[in-house]
Amino acid sequence: MLGRFPFALRRSCGLLRVSSRSSSRRGLSAMTGVGGGDEAQLRDFFEYMERLKNYERSGVPRGAGTDSDDGFDLGRMRRLLRRLGDPHTHFPAVHIAGTKGKGSTAAFLSSIMRNQGYNVGCYSSPHLLTIRERISVGNGGPVPVGLLRDLFDEAKDTIDESIVSENGTLTHFEVFTALSFLLFSRENVDIAIIEAGLGGARDATNVIQSTELAASVITTVGREHLAALGGSLQSIAVAKSGIIKQGRPVVIGGPFPADIEQIIRDRAFLTRSPVISAYDPGVKSITKCIDWDNGKPYQICDIGINISNGMPLSIELKDIKLQLLGDHQRQNAVTASCTALCLRNLAHTEASAKALSGVIEAVKPEGPLALVVGMASDKEHLAFAEQLLSGPLPDIVLLTEASIAGGNSRAMPASSLKELWIAAAQDQGINHMDIGTVSGKETPECIRNLAVSSSSSGKCMLIGCQDTPFWCGLIKVASQLLESRGADSAAPGLICVTGSLHLVASVLKQLEQQ
Repeated sequence: MLGRFPFALRRSCGLLRVSSRSSSRRGLSAMTGVGGGDEAQLRDFFEYMERLKNYERSGVPRGAGTDSDDGFDLGRMRRLLRRLGDPHTHFPAVHIAGTKGKGSTAAFLSSIMRNQGYNVGCYSSPHLLTIRERISVGNGGPVPVGLLRDLFDEAKDTIDESIVSENGTLTHFEVFTALSFLLFSRENVDIAIIEAGLGGARDATNVIQSTELAASVITTVGREHLAALGGSLQSIAVAKSGIIKQGRPVVIGGPFPADIEQIIRDRAFLTRSPVISAYDPGVKSITKCIDWDNGKPYQICDIGINISNGMPLSIELKDIKLQLLGDHQRQNAVTASCTALCLRNLAHTEASAKALSGVIEAVKPEGPLALVVGMASDKEHLAFAEQLLSGPLPDIVLLTEASIAGGNSRAMPASSLKELWIAAAQDQGINHMDIGTVSGKETPECIRNLAVSSSSSGKCMLIGCQDTPFWCGLIKVASQLLESRGADSAAPGLICVTGSLHLVASVLKQLEQQ
């Protein structure tokens, strides 16, 4: 997934090129956008879309965006995507929700990624002049007429079947969202920036799961669409926090009232998702001046990010030119920059796991495989686990706490790490067994029984947990488990210690002392 691009945000001045019309497009919307010239080739597509139920025109029903019986049905969206080959699972995505600022944040983030050379897909709503503005790929302009026409022609029969199957309930937004996902899949984007339409939890874009999500972003929480999102600011916050997924980082813009931010953080806590605040005390930004370029104004800003908690991020950006004006747009740029830094960290973690998986595949003997894993708390644990589990399947995974730089304050609790590995195994359909906690005091017979019981039950994986900093006895436990697991094979097993260089150092030091 994110291992495809080792993203690096440059520590230098930069230009975030975003069309000024992005800041005002919320107030205008041309539903069909049929124009002359090349766009006339899309007349059949426009007429088709016009026949679908369009809540942007008719108004959103009360409670439609809430997680209730009155809420939008994500089931029909999933069934439509399944007919189209589940295109949304073919690329990593950043999912952005918010009452205000999500469009500009998406545009800023897309600009950053494109300027780094990545093939970026961006999906947003509504539009100004043509619906093609909602989908961009490659250079960032509206999706080309020919590309959209050909995509629709190929997908039309499948969409027709879905409309019949769903008794005509598929909406304009659902169909167009599905087409955008299909286009991003066909164009093999490196990453897709997806803006939620309404709320988050029940929005059609919220089919994105943790396995596809790189990061979620919540820009602001306001009273827009109050009735559709439950009638209170708190219910709106709950709806928007629905885009937060297990183990994936969430960037919050703000500022938020304390109770609203707590709702978001509570959801992140339940999903074990690190929270990065664009209003963290370590984040500083200032507009230095307003200047003009060929008759167009822009603001020159400095942005400094030095976040030490959650997922540590650090960068100094000087003399950034923002073509969108105002303090709120500078804050949107800060939010996008924090998200870009998250992507850089995730690419590093998952790329490392992918490389390790390749090494294991190259050197793994015919005997059983054990992984001993300990990590710092600021790493992307779920992506790391998913990547290693997608390679040669380990027979045993033992989780421990890595002492980071001689201390435990940054160590990921072994019990939490174990839960994420279990979630990764479940997501990938891997048959596994949780053997609880081992202490190193177990007798060889006890270890043998654990290994034999898992083998006899058809489980292909053991997950153990040690809740204290790493001790060399864990290697002994891993060795005993391997011996028991590979009792019927004369081939030696392999123990791989990974996750943190500090953990590897502890292993080497303790082995030398024996």
